[in-house]
Amino acid sequence: MLSLELPKHSTNQQTTAFNRILLVEDEELIRDMIVLALEGEGYQVVSAVDGRKALDLLQSPEITTGELNFDLMILDLMLPYVNGLDICRVLRHNGNTIPIIILSAKGSEEDRIAGLQIGADDYLSKPFSMGELIARCGAMIRRYRYGAVFPSSARQFGEITIFPQECRVLVRDQEVNLSPKEFKLLELFMSYPRRVWSREQLIEQIWEPDFLGDTKTVDVHVRWLREKLEQNPSQPEYLITVRGFGYRFG
Repeated sequence: MLSLELPKHSTNQQTTAFNRILLVEDEELIRDMIVLALEGEGYQVVSAVDGRKALDLLQSPEITTGELNFDLMILDLMLPYVNGLDICRVLRHNGNTIPIIILSAKGSEEDRIAGLQIGADDYLSKPFSMGELIARCGAMIRRYRYGAVFPSSARQFGEITIFPQECRVLVRDQEVNLSPKEFKLLELFMSYPRRVWSREQLIEQIWEPDFLGDTKTVDVHVRWLREKLEQNPSQPEYLITVRGFGYRFG
């Protein structure tokens, strides 16, 4: 259920300080509650009441010139004028990498997959806990803004850290050896956490254009990766099979 039972003080002031969130929500009550909760945690919040206003904000000269930046967007799907899925499509097509958390009353697996496939980073179904939304905002911003404890080229997800320039991977602080294809596959997955990839898309991204094999090659390499990354390969925590679609990371 939607709840405003939040901690009295932010648990991570570094995460919230000077972070700006774009909230796109047409329901006034929900919008006001989210703004109140986020501002109580120290975030700066800019609101848009429909999809057209959101796109205007994101494509404004202040954004394109870098004078104004949003660290995160919270995006409702059912919006007037331009819906949330179309906003995601436009942003990702134009190369905008702003982290996106989708809010939606549509909570089926198919709806979540659709949102993640078009470029959203996380998906929260209505009704939701306000405390959970706050926690997800903090985690998302830390992932994108405060990964500087690692070299700038490094990426971390859970207990896995990849160093692309060094072709090196740490799993639970232990270095693991990956084949070139395994490394490229993991790097792609970690570059787009929670995005669902079809086998055909992975073939196109990782293998050569004249590759003559079939999509079973992807399944084999995913199995090998699971054996090196997962504590229990038969119940993977990172490389998740999305039945009927393909694979996602996280």
